[in-house]
Amino acid sequence: MSAPTASPRPVPAQARPRGRGRVRTPLLHTVASLGLLVMSAPFLWMALSAFKTRRDLTASPPVWIPSEWTLSNFSTLLDQLDMPRYFLNSLIVAVLVTLCNLLFCSMLGYALAKLEFAGRSKVFGVVLAALMVPGNLLILPLYVLMTKLGLIDTYAGLVLPFAAGAFGVFLMRQFMQSIPDELLEAARIDGAGEWYIFWRIVLPLVKPALATLTIFTFLGSWNNFVWPLIATNDPDKYTLPVALATFANDPNRTVGGGNGMLMAGSLLVVLPVLLVFVVLQRHFTQGIATAGLK
Repeated sequence: MSAPTASPRPVPAQARPRGRGRVRTPLLHTVASLGLLVMSAPFLWMALSAFKTRRDLTASPPVWIPSEWTLSNFSTLLDQLDMPRYFLNSLIVAVLVTLCNLLFCSMLGYALAKLEFAGRSKVFGVVLAALMVPGNLLILPLYVLMTKLGLIDTYAGLVLPFAAGAFGVFLMRQFMQSIPDELLEAARIDGAGEWYIFWRIVLPLVKPALATLTIFTFLGSWNNFVWPLIATNDPDKYTLPVALATFANDPNRTVGGGNGMLMAGSLLVVLPVLLVFVVLQRHFTQGIATAGLK
């Protein structure tokens, strides 16, 4: 009887040079820090300029840190512009657009991902085709449509054109495809209807996608400038970006104080977006990480 052959000994993997890793990590951190500084510099300049006096705003060379902190830019801005009204208009439009997108995009995404119906692939093809159409091409037909419907200078005219978007439908469809079909079939066997499955089972499982869609939609609607500028003639319906642009083009605006008020108004525009991102940051990060696994 032949002697048993010894199993080959595993060859140890070559150890990665530690010196290269020790050099690469600080280098990556330095590059990332420089990129963050370059990207955040305009925001920091805007935020600091909102608290500068006219002397600091017109100083040459420019100064970053205010020599004297002041809130006069905010108080003057509130005196010259009806900021609460414009803020309320922007908030109403952004919230309604976001809620409509969360509802309609999730419903259509669920239908495209989990329901069988004739022409489903064609509908999804239309969604993909809509992603490739530049939004500016739709401004003229949207304006004609809203004019014929009598929705100019109304909240409905500002909300309805953006109540659902191709990106939101695509995002929700991709996330909902990861839900096991067996889970939905088990619910159907237990007697659950499609509405119950959608509201009680599917939506709780796609919270990261909903948070991601909320941030993108709210950000896009809050910062939207072109459509509110075209669809509103009544100053009482102006949103914050339109009101600030109108104020910036006012020939009666003084250079020093006007720039300070513009910076203060821009800071007020950015703060709600930052608040939404901070609240939904955990779900947003989870959604981005999950999207990379699909």
